[in-house]
Amino acid sequence: MKALFAGSFDPFTIGHFSIVRRSLAIFDSVVVAIGYNEHKPGMWSTEQRVEAISRLFHDEKRVEVFSYTGLTVDFARECHADALLRGVRTVADFEYERTLADTNRAICGIESVLLFSLPELSFISSSMVRELIHNGYDASKYIAGDFKTP
Repeated sequence: MKALFAGSFDPFTIGHFSIVRRSLAIFDSVVVAIGYNEHKPGMWSTEQRVEAISRLFHDEKRVEVFSYTGLTVDFARECHADALLRGVRTVADFEYERTLADTNRAICGIESVLLFSLPELSFISSSMVRELIHNGYDASKYIAGDFKTP
């Protein structure tokens, strides 16, 4: 079975990395998909994110990294994903992901698999990392791979 793990990953955190690594015990392969949203410019370009995450998983042949535009369910069909993989840190995340899972199932029948973050990583988010960087803090210990500070 193939999972699609989609997000902005701006940047790809150690929490994201944990979700992918742990999901490989469940799925045969995982596609990490960086969604492009023209209304939400990132701190890192889409190309930089694809390159950095690809380097991170260069030794893991069961992980592929792509970017896409449009609806995630359309890209899931395009890459022949069997399920959407999502990470959950909090109750608020769970409620959001449940609504998204219901919507995606209604649109195209694809199921979502939720993996809960490890407790020690549950406070880490891409937005938190960006805020730390914006305010001059070294957030490198929360970033997976070699994202260079813009």
